[in-house]
Amino acid sequence: MAEAVLKNHIGGRQVESSSGETAEVRNPADLRELLWRVQSSGREDARRAIAAAAGAFPAWAAVPAAGRAEILQRALAAIVRRREEIAAILSRENGKTLGEARGELSSAIKEMGWQIAEGLRLCGQTVPSEKEGVFAYTVRRPLGVAAIISPWNFPFNVPCRKCVPALMAGNAVVFKPASATPRAGVCFVEAFEEAGLPPGVLNLVTGPGKTVGDELAANPAVRAVSFTGSTPVGAAIHAKAAATLARTQLEMGGKNPVVVLADADLDAAADATVAAAYACAGQWCTSTSRALVEAPVVESFQKRVLERVAAIRVGDGRDPGTTMGPVCGPDQLRMVLAHIEAGLKEGATLLAGGRQLREGALAHGCFIEPTVFGDVRPDMSIAREEIFGPVLAIMRVEDFEEAVAVANDVAYGLASSIYTSSLARAMSFVERTEVGLTHVNMPTAHKEAGLPFGGIKAS
Repeated sequence: MAEAVLKNHIGGRQVESSSGETAEVRNPADLRELLWRVQSSGREDARRAIAAAAGAFPAWAAVPAAGRAEILQRALAAIVRRREEIAAILSRENGKTLGEARGELSSAIKEMGWQIAEGLRLCGQTVPSEKEGVFAYTVRRPLGVAAIISPWNFPFNVPCRKCVPALMAGNAVVFKPASATPRAGVCFVEAFEEAGLPPGVLNLVTGPGKTVGDELAANPAVRAVSFTGSTPVGAAIHAKAAATLARTQLEMGGKNPVVVLADADLDAAADATVAAAYACAGQWCTSTSRALVEAPVVESFQKRVLERVAAIRVGDGRDPGTTMGPVCGPDQLRMVLAHIEAGLKEGATLLAGGRQLREGALAHGCFIEPTVFGDVRPDMSIAREEIFGPVLAIMRVEDFEEAVAVANDVAYGLASSIYTSSLARAMSFVERTEVGLTHVNMPTAHKEAGLPFGGIKAS
């Protein structure tokens, strides 16, 4: 039986790429399983999608916000109806557990409802004029064509978070899903087609970033680009978009620390650290990568972390007994293992894990043991570089001041957290931590639909 071939969605029609070439998408839990094929689109396909969006934009922008909301609410209802089907697809494409996939769908559904409601409140302002008899006011207008380039780690929630606000504001969208997880993106677009979104308002093009992504960033008809992914790719997109004066929104890498002070609830800190370090195999942009622990409690904290890590069950995400799935494909597997090898060479102490799992049912997948390093110094690569895998670096600090200094001494600035019973130190940390999203006695990965999300520095 021939495997399914996913097509581009351009101007309300499913179309093949101009080259006719396709790429394989395989299950990271078992690379022998070919899930489907996807179009290897090029620049011409991206241009066709941009042209379709540009053509659909004026009529869509003219639809009242309430009318746009009605269509998007129908799309939301379609997603709710298909949530179990989409969760199963997420688990097969990405490798995350079914529980994690369902959690992603729940977040997307909650955020989409909130975004639609917020879109009905895109109000301007009245402004006092310095001239007598003049009534001055501002209005919000859509930009035009928005390009959305989404990652593979949250292949449904992130497109929802980016596309829905753009559509609700009256923009037309060209959406490029990650090549590793295209079916999730197709499911997202299908919900809008089912809802009766006018042709061309939301288009999907699959293919490599060096062709499709590059065209979306550089094409002068694109007036805004929203990207989630690595910092080098985001910087390149920003540079290309600057040439056309397109707006950019970039959510990039992270090296997120949790600070654990001696007065912290160590059980709560260990629970949150392990949950945020190993959920989705450590492939959240807000995953905890570093635990900066005050010297008097390092041993006690490490003991608690290792007990919890030992309870993690690695396997196929569709298995009900699995609590951590594979990393998302062979490239990710090689990269994470290279970081682990670098940590060993630099002298960090391997406290748990560190190996690719190849035994039994795991033999053909991209499985890595949940890994913990101790005795990690701030100058080591595993303390500075984003790993994006199930690897935690535990670092000893002498006091609160050193913890803040070490936490900030990296290129990234996405998320952080502190565990302490001191309100004064908690608030001092909140003021001084160099991130966009911080927490007190909460995991680094916590987010909510109604709160801003983003980073500073190289994030």
